[in-house]
Amino acid sequence: MFLFTVLVLVTVIWTVQYRFRRRRMYELASRISHLKDELPFIGVAHKFMGNTEDVMKSLKKFSYEAMETDGVTRMWLNHILYFVMVNPEDLEIVLKTCLEKDDVHRFMRNVLGNGTVFAPVSIWRRRRKILIPAFSPKIVESFVEIFSEQSQHITHKVARVSGSGTVNLWPIVSAYSLDAACESTAGVKIYAQSETNSQFLAALEDGLNIISQRIFNVWLQLEWLFRLLPLYTKYQKHVKYVYDFTDEIIHNKRRQLKNNKQSQSDKGHYELDDFKRKSFLELLIQLSGGEKGYTDLELREEILTIIIAGTDTSAVGMAFTLMLLGKYPDIQQKVYEELKEVFGDSNRQLVKEDLPKLKYLERVVKESLRLFPPVPIIIRKVEKEMTLPSGVIIPSGSGIIVSIFGAHRDPKYWGPDAEHFDPDRFLPERFNLQHACSYMPFSNGPRNCVGYQYALKSIPTALTSILRNYKVVGEPEKGPIPNIRVKFDIMLKAAEGFYVKLEKRKPCLLKE
Repeated sequence: MFLFTVLVLVTVIWTVQYRFRRRRMYELASRISHLKDELPFIGVAHKFMGNTEDVMKSLKKFSYEAMETDGVTRMWLNHILYFVMVNPEDLEIVLKTCLEKDDVHRFMRNVLGNGTVFAPVSIWRRRRKILIPAFSPKIVESFVEIFSEQSQHITHKVARVSGSGTVNLWPIVSAYSLDAACESTAGVKIYAQSETNSQFLAALEDGLNIISQRIFNVWLQLEWLFRLLPLYTKYQKHVKYVYDFTDEIIHNKRRQLKNNKQSQSDKGHYELDDFKRKSFLELLIQLSGGEKGYTDLELREEILTIIIAGTDTSAVGMAFTLMLLGKYPDIQQKVYEELKEVFGDSNRQLVKEDLPKLKYLERVVKESLRLFPPVPIIIRKVEKEMTLPSGVIIPSGSGIIVSIFGAHRDPKYWGPDAEHFDPDRFLPERFNLQHACSYMPFSNGPRNCVGYQYALKSIPTALTSILRNYKVVGEPEKGPIPNIRVKFDIMLKAAEGFYVKLEKRKPCLLKE
């Protein structure tokens, strides 16, 4: 009894001190409208206990509630305070000043280390300076040839499955994206589209799926418990394969560069072949200082981050765009007519000069990214109390959920038809946003996605190859609001898969 009394007393004293230290946080939180589903003690933790579709339903609901309360609402996730935001003026300040990623990103960091996307600010600043020149417009433009070549393989892969009725687009677009990403990033061809089951692609996807489970299942966040489960053994197996694969590429590239350097020394001059297209890996080695620059571990972190981000972002963008075109055949027909104007009946590959001519396809892709952004939310730490343009004061020690999904659908900035699929809203005469953060499929601010131009060239290149040869047939929508159930698996995806039918167009367009 005495021990029990002492234990209770210690608990009470600790709780009082804990709440006293956080009194400013509680005070400021009380001034903000809270979520309707919030419960005592656990807050909204119960809303994140379902599957990844349930998680996305909750995030969508919280975003819509924020729209109704001047762009911000608060929620407690057990003892952690978060603010869900959609107000673009507030989001601009948040994304410029709150640069540290939330602790939940530690599960991605466990695999990718300090790759630029997830690195702490102290490491991110130095690496970002090296990464930006590697993603210059001219360098990214040089990869269009890779995208175009790989998109020919995607067409042949579609040919093998198009007669089998309804097909899932995801294995098709993800294999293309991985092939394009590995060749442009690491300078290697892995033939994911040619193989029935690509081991690297499977290891990558299965590993990311386990990370997603850890993020959204509280019990899996306990390291000691996770290590006791069979899931941990699978996780370790997938991560080891991805690491070994990447390390071998890095070692081979270093040997190649060393041999090339020796070859140049022997020749004493440079020839045209010395300036062939370089991969991101080669650029990072050189930009970081060659042999004295990035270590093999740092290169692995950056290369894996680029490959994963490049693969999933492009694949998600392509898959949702194709699904939307299947639901809206009139819009798809306009895309096809534009492709006919540019390519005629030829079977030639797309070249970089073609992309600026595909204005309508560009608008379709942008509208798809607005309604279904690959990364629907970003979470940032608040390390110092801040007052936002809206007048809201955010306490230090809290977190901000930047709802890109919500900002893209807020009728206050997009009008009463914000939920409609309307590519023509991106016509120059109509596209007049009041604020840049109303549309940010690749984030905004200093930590925005450096590879956005990469995605905006990879996606339309592959779509062009598919749509010149195949008609996408989906379940037509009865109205302008697309009905696609979504889930949050690291990135936004269709909950039921990306299923459509693909009908072959003119055989003469298919390049053999």
